[in-house]
Amino acid sequence: MQLKNSENHYGIIAISLHWLMAILLIGMLSLGLYMTGLPISLEKLKLYGWHKEYGILALLLLIIRLVWRFTNITPRLSLPLLEKFAARAVHWAFYGFMIAMPLTGWLISSAAGLPVSFFGLFVLPNLVEPNDHLMKLCGEIHEYLGYGLIATIILHVAAALKHHFINKDDILRRMLS
Repeated sequence: MQLKNSENHYGIIAISLHWLMAILLIGMLSLGLYMTGLPISLEKLKLYGWHKEYGILALLLLIIRLVWRFTNITPRLSLPLLEKFAARAVHWAFYGFMIAMPLTGWLISSAAGLPVSFFGLFVLPNLVEPNDHLMKLCGEIHEYLGYGLIATIILHVAAALKHHFINKDDILRRMLS
């Protein structure tokens, strides 16, 4: 398997970043949905801490992924124009969500006056002064971004499965091996 992308296939680094981030984001969304329904407890606070740490990890991985994406070619998409536009739009929507989700999470913590630690290695600076109104607003935005990300993941998976099982093309296989 090649390290870099080619015109017809993704390289191992792009594939690894894709699947690592997919697992991380689905885990983060699942954790977010689970922990918000819990009553206030030490367990809930621990889960919120993990959620914040892994959210910052997702942001750092996104930066690596974007650098990799812009320094490598993107494999060709042999699709009708409308499907090609939809595929590109969904990918850019993912990037938007992957930027906005951790930033709004960081804003929630900052506005609540709570530190964001990265696995105990360092603490991020607060982005804003404590502000209850801003905390609630960012919390709502973060929640709706999460629902948007879930919908985008479902659309992305459905399109990949459609290409694999109905179109019988290599779109999905390019990201599997």
